[in-house]
Amino acid sequence: MKISVVVPVMNEETNLPLLYEEMKPVLDEIAPGEHEIIFVDDGSTDNTFAVLADLARGDEAITVIQFRRNFGKSAALSAGFERAKGEIVITMDGDLQDDPAEIPRFLATLEEGYDLVSGWKYPRLDPPGKTWPSRLFNFVTATVSGVHLHDFNCGFKAYRRQVIEEIALYGELHRFIPVLAHQKGYRVTEIKVHHRPRRFGRSKFGMKRLARGFFDFLTVTLLGEYRWRPMHLFGWLGLLSGTAGFIINLYLAYLWFTGHRPIGTRPLLTLGVLLITVGVQFFTIGLLAEMFAMSQSRYVRPYAIRRIVKGKEDEQREA
Repeated sequence: MKISVVVPVMNEETNLPLLYEEMKPVLDEIAPGEHEIIFVDDGSTDNTFAVLADLARGDEAITVIQFRRNFGKSAALSAGFERAKGEIVITMDGDLQDDPAEIPRFLATLEEGYDLVSGWKYPRLDPPGKTWPSRLFNFVTATVSGVHLHDFNCGFKAYRRQVIEEIALYGELHRFIPVLAHQKGYRVTEIKVHHRPRRFGRSKFGMKRLARGFFDFLTVTLLGEYRWRPMHLFGWLGLLSGTAGFIINLYLAYLWFTGHRPIGTRPLLTLGVLLITVGVQFFTIGLLAEMFAMSQSRYVRPYAIRRIVKGKEDEQREA
């Protein structure tokens, strides 16, 4: 299989026939007989599954996965990735805002040597209540992660198969797939894509999703960067806290020796002792986390292998 297209959907019964009509000719042209379309129904409450089932009966390239209830976009993508057989995997939303005609451009960009190509909806045709929080989210994520994309949350992406095999999705981590891939050493880029206004249905965006995304952002940043070297995080926090407490107590000791007594009633003394205690606790947490990471490293690979060469023979395989 050359190309797999994974489309997570929820309550998109009106959009899906139109999306299929646009997508199928593109796939037939670029990968005739070597493509598949995987729709994941993420707990729809309308006739979405019935519409997808009808489409599947008329096209053997279509696979439909139906969840028992709504588990979220990350779970839907994970289920689609597990089923996908293509060497290249395309993801897109089912609301008709992504244009299937852009798929060849994604493939051409992958051929330039990239492992993940993310879409950048430009210009974005969404209301301000959706675009402004997204701009803030993208700015903070790009600044902290070092992955300089303009639109992390765009569902229109193309991946080499190795990328989806190395990334575990849960919670709202689908927003941070480019960051997770970058942390594994894959080459990530973006292209501007045609963004269309929503014609039918309503957006699933909400402030609750934004809040959940913030907590997942902390998860990706802390566990992604420091999972296998936790002392580098907790050690620095302990060093800063302990040093600040030591300086405060050193200052109070100077006052005591120079006759500025008493110092035992000063709140500054309590703060100094507290900072030293917290610093020791950070160091202790870091050591315990290092012990846990060491034990887990026997079972979980903290890296991704591009190629294996054995002796004079190049196995030419990705691991």
